[in-house]
Amino acid sequence: MGRRRDEIADLGRHFDQMAGQLQTLVSSQQRLLHDVSHELRSPLARLEAAIGLARQRPEKLNDTLDRIEREAVRLDQLVGELLTLSRMQAGMARPADEEIDLVELIREIALDARFEVQATGRHVEFVGAGEALVIANAELLHRALENVVRNAVKFTNEGTAVEVEITRHDNSNQLLVTVSDRGPGVPEAELQAIFEPFFRSETKVKKAGFGLGLAIARRAIETHGGSIRAGNRPDGGLKIEIVLPADY
Repeated sequence: MGRRRDEIADLGRHFDQMAGQLQTLVSSQQRLLHDVSHELRSPLARLEAAIGLARQRPEKLNDTLDRIEREAVRLDQLVGELLTLSRMQAGMARPADEEIDLVELIREIALDARFEVQATGRHVEFVGAGEALVIANAELLHRALENVVRNAVKFTNEGTAVEVEITRHDNSNQLLVTVSDRGPGVPEAELQAIFEPFFRSETKVKKAGFGLGLAIARRAIETHGGSIRAGNRPDGGLKIEIVLPADY
């Protein structure tokens, strides 16, 4: 459009912007399809190998059936998380139409996590008081917050605690939820990428999972008009901050 400053130039710029957004969306979908194919290939290959082993060594049938069951459960979990992510990306999640107490919701999640990890030498601490009402899709918000807490529990070092806290954000109508662990942290260059589907860090720390938990959490939080970000703690570990609008 050169130096034009009229309506046609404005239309051209808007068209270029829209084309760029569409290209980004297509590239994202192609990358997601590639990642899904990669994630499905491994459990399917193990299922095929287990079936072959069952035919060759019938005396090991019970052990082989256990392996097949584990892989089937893993596939079911992966497909379930993919469906959840897909519905949110398509805007098909159930509307946020329930009034819930966020303090009570997070307390329940923290207590459940504490019970599950008490035998591993880890601990979950919760700090929060009073009542903090939000309008939400309770199931979706519960899953988002639980994913964040479970991720912290997974990476915190043995003998350390995950700290979960909810406060008012800067005396405003926003609520701040922080989840901090004492794990290895994340390289600065990857702090945004950890919220992308199927992300795998370049660090040596490898944990079981699909890399979808934080991606689902981010989209669920954003669906509720909130935001989520991650940062490394100065004394070691990762800190995730979630901001949600409060309902007075």
